[in-house]
Amino acid sequence: MEADAIEVADRWHLLQNLGAAVEKTCQQHRSCLRKQAEQDEPPQAPAVALPLPVLPRTPIVEPTRERYADGHRLADRGWTVSAIARHLQLDRKTVLRFRDAALDELLASAKDLGVHRRDQLVPFMPYLHARFAVGIISGRRLFEEIGERGYQGGYSTLITYLARLREGAMEPVRADVPSPRRITSWIMRPRDTLTELEEERLQDVEIACPDIARACDLARSFHDLLAHRRGHLLLEWIRQAEQDTPAPVRSFAGFLRQDLAAVTAGLTLEWSSGMVEGHVNKIKMIKRTMLGRSSFRLLRIRVLTRHENPGIRL
Repeated sequence: MEADAIEVADRWHLLQNLGAAVEKTCQQHRSCLRKQAEQDEPPQAPAVALPLPVLPRTPIVEPTRERYADGHRLADRGWTVSAIARHLQLDRKTVLRFRDAALDELLASAKDLGVHRRDQLVPFMPYLHARFAVGIISGRRLFEEIGERGYQGGYSTLITYLARLREGAMEPVRADVPSPRRITSWIMRPRDTLTELEEERLQDVEIACPDIARACDLARSFHDLLAHRRGHLLLEWIRQAEQDTPAPVRSFAGFLRQDLAAVTAGLTLEWSSGMVEGHVNKIKMIKRTMLGRSSFRLLRIRVLTRHENPGIRL
Protein backbone atom coordinates (compact mmCIF):
# COMPACT_ATOMS: atom_id res chain seq x y z
CA MET A 1 0.00 0.00 0.00
CA GLU A 2 2.77 2.44 0.94
CA ALA A 3 4.64 1.66 -2.29
CA ASP A 4 1.69 3.00 -4.30
CA ALA A 5 1.74 6.42 -2.58
CA ILE A 6 2.77 9.40 -4.69
CA GLU A 7 4.72 12.24 -3.12
CA VAL A 8 3.40 15.63 -4.25
CA ALA A 9 5.40 18.77 -3.52
CA ASP A 10 3.51 21.67 -1.98
CA ARG A 11 3.02 24.34 -4.64
CA TRP A 12 2.81 27.22 -2.16
CA HIS A 13 6.22 26.38 -0.70
CA LEU A 14 7.69 26.06 -4.19
CA LEU A 15 6.62 29.61 -4.99
CA GLN A 16 7.83 30.80 -1.60
CA ASN A 17 11.30 29.31 -2.18
CA LEU A 18 11.41 30.78 -5.69
CA GLY A 19 10.46 34.19 -4.33
CA ALA A 20 13.28 33.96 -1.78
CA ALA A 21 15.76 33.18 -4.57
CA VAL A 22 14.51 36.15 -6.62
CA GLU A 23 14.71 38.52 -3.65
CA LYS A 24 18.25 37.40 -2.87
CA THR A 25 19.19 38.04 -6.50
CA CYS A 26 17.74 41.55 -6.30
CA GLN A 27 19.65 42.16 -3.06
CA GLN A 28 22.95 41.02 -4.56
CA HIS A 29 22.53 43.27 -7.62
CA ARG A 30 21.21 46.37 -5.89
CA SER A 31 24.40 48.20 -6.80
CA CYS A 32 23.49 47.90 -10.48
CA LEU A 33 20.21 49.66 -9.86
CA ARG A 34 21.87 52.36 -7.79
CA LYS A 35 24.47 53.00 -10.48
CA GLN A 36 21.85 53.24 -13.20
CA ALA A 37 19.70 55.59 -11.14
CA GLU A 38 22.64 57.86 -10.38
CA GLN A 39 23.51 58.05 -14.08
CA ASP A 40 19.98 59.18 -14.82
CA GLU A 41 20.21 61.97 -12.24
CA PRO A 42 21.99 65.32 -12.77
CA PRO A 43 25.58 65.34 -11.43
CA GLN A 44 24.79 67.92 -8.76
CA ALA A 45 21.70 69.10 -7.01
CA PRO A 46 21.41 72.79 -6.18
CA ALA A 47 21.56 73.77 -2.54
CA VAL A 48 18.21 74.70 -1.10
CA ALA A 49 17.83 77.91 0.88
CA LEU A 50 14.76 77.43 3.05
CA PRO A 51 12.88 80.27 4.73
CA LEU A 52 13.42 80.67 8.43
CA PRO A 53 11.12 78.09 10.04
CA VAL A 54 9.01 78.84 13.07
CA LEU A 55 9.35 76.28 15.82
CA PRO A 56 6.03 74.84 16.98
CA ARG A 57 4.36 76.59 19.87
CA THR A 58 3.98 74.31 22.85
CA PRO A 59 1.34 74.28 25.60
CA ILE A 60 3.92 75.23 28.21
CA VAL A 61 5.05 78.51 26.58
CA GLU A 62 1.93 80.61 27.16
CA PRO A 63 1.49 79.58 30.85
CA THR A 64 5.14 80.48 31.40
CA ARG A 65 4.58 83.94 29.96
CA GLU A 66 1.43 84.45 32.09
CA ARG A 67 3.08 83.27 35.31
CA TYR A 68 6.05 85.54 34.70
CA ALA A 69 3.75 88.56 34.27
CA ASP A 70 1.61 87.70 37.31
CA GLY A 71 4.64 87.10 39.51
CA HIS A 72 6.26 90.44 38.64
CA ARG A 73 2.94 92.30 38.96
CA LEU A 74 2.41 90.98 42.51
CA ALA A 75 6.05 91.58 43.42
CA ASP A 76 5.75 95.21 42.32
CA ARG A 77 2.80 95.53 44.74
CA GLY A 78 5.06 94.44 47.58
CA TRP A 79 3.88 90.87 47.98
CA THR A 80 6.29 88.43 49.59
CA VAL A 81 7.58 85.33 47.82
CA SER A 82 5.51 83.08 50.07
CA ALA A 83 2.33 85.08 49.41
CA ILE A 84 2.90 84.98 45.64
CA ALA A 85 3.51 81.23 45.80
CA ARG A 86 0.26 80.66 47.70
CA HIS A 87 -1.73 82.92 45.38
CA LEU A 88 -0.40 81.38 42.16
CA GLN A 89 -0.26 77.86 43.66
CA LEU A 90 3.43 77.51 42.83
CA ASP A 91 6.48 76.36 44.73
CA ARG A 92 8.60 79.11 46.32
CA LYS A 93 11.61 78.03 44.24
CA THR A 94 9.55 78.43 41.08
CA VAL A 95 8.50 81.94 42.13
CA LEU A 96 12.13 82.85 42.82
CA ARG A 97 13.19 81.53 39.43
CA PHE A 98 10.44 83.55 37.71
CA ARG A 99 11.50 86.64 39.65
CA ASP A 100 15.25 86.41 39.02
CA ALA A 101 15.43 84.96 35.45
CA ALA A 102 14.86 86.84 32.21
CA LEU A 103 11.69 86.12 30.25
CA ASP A 104 13.62 85.04 27.14
CA GLU A 105 15.53 82.49 29.19
CA LEU A 106 12.34 81.08 30.68
CA LEU A 107 10.64 80.84 27.28
CA ALA A 108 13.64 79.08 25.74
CA SER A 109 13.57 76.57 28.57
CA ALA A 110 9.84 76.07 28.08
CA LYS A 111 10.33 75.34 24.39
CA ASP A 112 13.01 72.80 25.18
CA LEU A 113 10.66 71.05 27.63
CA GLY A 114 7.63 71.16 25.39
CA VAL A 115 9.26 70.01 22.14
CA HIS A 116 11.03 66.71 21.73
CA ARG A 117 14.63 67.14 20.65
CA ARG A 118 14.05 65.33 17.36
CA ASP A 119 10.93 67.42 16.71
CA GLN A 120 13.09 70.52 16.86
CA LEU A 121 15.09 69.13 13.94
CA VAL A 122 12.08 68.22 11.76
CA PRO A 123 11.68 71.66 10.06
CA PHE A 124 15.34 71.53 8.98
CA MET A 125 15.42 67.97 7.58
CA PRO A 126 14.70 68.99 3.95
CA TYR A 127 17.59 71.46 4.15
CA LEU A 128 19.92 68.79 5.58
CA HIS A 129 18.94 66.32 2.83
CA ALA A 130 19.61 68.92 0.14
CA ARG A 131 23.02 69.78 1.60
CA PHE A 132 23.89 66.09 1.87
CA ALA A 133 23.00 65.65 -1.80
CA VAL A 134 25.67 68.17 -2.83
CA GLY A 135 28.33 66.68 -0.56
CA ILE A 136 28.07 68.92 2.52
CA ILE A 137 28.35 66.36 5.33
CA SER A 138 30.30 68.20 8.04
CA GLY A 139 28.30 68.13 11.25
CA ARG A 140 29.85 71.33 12.60
CA ARG A 141 29.18 73.24 9.38
CA LEU A 142 25.59 72.02 9.10
CA PHE A 143 25.00 72.84 12.77
CA GLU A 144 26.10 76.42 12.13
CA GLU A 145 23.99 76.69 8.97
CA ILE A 146 20.74 75.51 10.53
CA GLY A 147 21.54 77.54 13.65
CA GLU A 148 21.51 80.65 11.46
CA ARG A 149 18.09 79.54 10.24
CA GLY A 150 16.56 79.23 13.70
CA TYR A 151 17.53 75.76 14.96
CA GLN A 152 17.62 75.78 18.78
CA GLY A 153 18.23 72.08 19.40
CA GLY A 154 21.41 70.40 20.53
CA TYR A 155 24.46 69.42 18.51
CA SER A 156 24.20 65.77 19.60
CA THR A 157 20.68 65.51 18.14
CA LEU A 158 21.98 66.70 14.79
CA ILE A 159 24.99 64.36 14.86
CA THR A 160 22.77 61.36 15.59
CA TYR A 161 20.55 62.20 12.65
CA LEU A 162 23.52 62.76 10.32
CA ALA A 163 24.96 59.38 11.31
CA ARG A 164 21.74 57.72 10.19
CA LEU A 165 21.93 59.64 6.93
CA ARG A 166 25.45 58.37 6.29
CA GLU A 167 24.43 54.78 7.03
CA GLY A 168 21.51 55.05 4.62
CA ALA A 169 18.93 54.42 7.34
CA MET A 170 17.10 57.62 6.39
CA GLU A 171 17.52 57.11 2.61
CA PRO A 172 18.50 60.76 1.79
CA VAL A 173 19.80 59.97 -1.69
CA ARG A 174 18.24 61.53 -4.74
CA ALA A 175 17.93 58.33 -6.73
CA ASP A 176 14.72 56.44 -6.06
CA VAL A 177 15.74 52.78 -6.11
CA PRO A 178 13.02 50.24 -5.25
CA SER A 179 13.80 47.77 -2.50
CA PRO A 180 14.55 44.10 -3.30
CA ARG A 181 11.30 43.05 -1.64
CA ARG A 182 9.27 45.45 -3.76
CA ILE A 183 10.95 44.27 -6.96
CA THR A 184 10.30 40.67 -5.95
CA SER A 185 6.61 41.42 -5.43
CA TRP A 186 6.42 42.87 -8.95
CA ILE A 187 8.07 39.77 -10.39
CA MET A 188 6.11 37.16 -8.44
CA ARG A 189 2.70 38.73 -8.95
CA PRO A 190 0.77 38.04 -12.18
CA ARG A 191 1.60 40.64 -14.79
CA ASP A 192 -2.03 41.73 -15.21
CA THR A 193 -2.22 42.72 -11.52
CA LEU A 194 0.57 45.32 -11.85
CA THR A 195 -0.29 48.95 -12.31
CA GLU A 196 1.09 50.85 -15.27
CA LEU A 197 3.65 52.58 -13.06
CA GLU A 198 4.80 49.28 -11.48
CA GLU A 199 5.18 47.73 -14.94
CA GLU A 200 7.30 50.68 -16.10
CA ARG A 201 9.51 50.55 -13.03
CA LEU A 202 10.01 46.81 -13.39
CA GLN A 203 11.08 47.35 -17.01
CA ASP A 204 13.59 49.96 -15.82
CA VAL A 205 14.97 47.43 -13.33
CA GLU A 206 15.33 44.77 -16.03
CA ILE A 207 17.15 47.21 -18.30
CA ALA A 208 19.50 48.24 -15.49
CA CYS A 209 20.39 44.66 -14.44
CA PRO A 210 20.41 41.70 -16.88
CA ASP A 211 20.69 39.22 -13.98
CA ILE A 212 17.46 40.45 -12.43
CA ALA A 213 15.83 40.37 -15.87
CA ARG A 214 16.94 36.75 -16.26
CA ALA A 215 15.58 35.86 -12.82
CA CYS A 216 12.30 37.58 -13.72
CA ASP A 217 11.89 35.57 -16.94
CA LEU A 218 12.60 32.28 -15.18
CA ALA A 219 10.29 33.08 -12.27
CA ARG A 220 7.40 33.91 -14.55
CA SER A 221 7.93 30.86 -16.73
CA PHE A 222 7.98 28.66 -13.60
CA HIS A 223 4.77 30.28 -12.41
CA ASP A 224 3.25 29.47 -15.81
CA LEU A 225 4.25 25.80 -15.43
CA LEU A 226 2.62 25.70 -12.00
CA ALA A 227 -0.57 27.54 -12.96
CA HIS A 228 -1.22 25.43 -16.06
CA ARG A 229 0.04 22.11 -14.65
CA ARG A 230 2.84 21.67 -17.18
CA GLY A 231 5.02 19.43 -15.09
CA HIS A 232 6.36 17.65 -18.19
CA LEU A 233 8.32 20.83 -19.00
CA LEU A 234 9.93 21.09 -15.57
CA LEU A 235 13.19 19.34 -16.48
CA GLU A 236 13.72 21.72 -19.41
CA TRP A 237 13.10 24.68 -17.06
CA ILE A 238 15.69 23.34 -14.63
CA ARG A 239 18.26 23.03 -17.41
CA GLN A 240 17.67 26.63 -18.45
CA ALA A 241 17.89 27.82 -14.85
CA GLU A 242 21.23 26.07 -14.38
CA GLN A 243 22.82 27.86 -17.34
CA ASP A 244 24.18 31.39 -16.96
CA THR A 245 21.79 32.50 -14.23
CA PRO A 246 22.23 34.19 -10.82
CA ALA A 247 23.48 31.90 -8.08
CA PRO A 248 20.27 31.94 -5.96
CA VAL A 249 18.18 30.82 -8.96
CA ARG A 250 20.69 28.06 -9.78
CA SER A 251 20.48 26.91 -6.18
CA PHE A 252 16.68 26.77 -6.41
CA ALA A 253 16.94 24.74 -9.63
CA GLY A 254 19.31 22.31 -7.91
CA PHE A 255 16.79 21.89 -5.10
CA LEU A 256 14.10 21.00 -7.64
CA ARG A 257 16.37 18.47 -9.34
CA GLN A 258 17.02 16.69 -6.03
CA ASP A 259 13.28 16.13 -5.54
CA LEU A 260 12.33 16.00 -9.21
CA ALA A 261 9.58 13.37 -8.96
CA ALA A 262 7.66 15.14 -6.17
CA VAL A 263 7.97 18.56 -7.81
CA THR A 264 6.90 17.17 -11.19
CA ALA A 265 3.86 15.63 -9.50
CA GLY A 266 3.11 18.95 -7.81
CA LEU A 267 3.15 20.71 -11.20
CA THR A 268 1.08 17.98 -12.87
CA LEU A 269 -1.50 16.50 -10.51
CA GLU A 270 -4.47 18.29 -9.00
CA TRP A 271 -3.56 16.99 -5.56
CA SER A 272 -1.82 19.23 -3.06
CA SER A 273 -0.49 18.97 0.46
CA GLY A 274 -2.26 22.20 1.33
CA MET A 275 -4.75 20.42 3.61
CA VAL A 276 -1.93 18.69 5.47
CA GLU A 277 -0.14 22.04 5.86
CA GLY A 278 -3.36 23.47 7.26
CA HIS A 279 -3.65 20.76 9.88
CA VAL A 280 0.01 21.20 10.82
CA ASN A 281 -0.59 24.92 11.27
CA LYS A 282 -3.59 24.24 13.55
CA ILE A 283 -1.53 21.84 15.68
CA LYS A 284 1.23 24.42 16.01
CA MET A 285 -1.30 27.03 17.11
CA ILE A 286 -2.72 24.73 19.79
CA LYS A 287 0.81 23.89 20.94
CA ARG A 288 1.72 27.56 21.30
CA THR A 289 -1.32 28.24 23.46
CA MET A 290 -0.13 25.48 25.81
CA LEU A 291 3.53 26.46 25.91
CA GLY A 292 5.09 25.52 29.24
CA ARG A 293 1.76 24.72 30.88
CA SER A 294 0.88 21.10 30.15
CA SER A 295 1.89 17.68 28.79
CA PHE A 296 1.84 15.82 25.50
CA ARG A 297 -1.18 13.84 26.70
CA LEU A 298 -3.33 16.96 27.00
CA LEU A 299 -2.01 18.25 23.68
CA ARG A 300 -3.13 14.98 22.04
CA ILE A 301 -6.58 15.28 23.61
CA ARG A 302 -6.99 18.86 22.45
CA VAL A 303 -5.87 18.03 18.91
CA LEU A 304 -8.27 15.08 18.67
CA THR A 305 -11.11 17.10 20.19
CA ARG A 306 -10.54 19.96 17.76
CA HIS A 307 -10.40 17.51 14.85
CA GLU A 308 -13.67 15.80 15.81
CA ASN A 309 -15.43 19.08 16.65
CA PRO A 310 -13.92 21.82 14.43
CA GLY A 311 -16.19 24.49 15.88
CA ILE A 312 -15.30 23.94 19.53
CA ARG A 313 -12.95 26.38 21.29
CA LEU A 314 -10.85 25.09 24.14
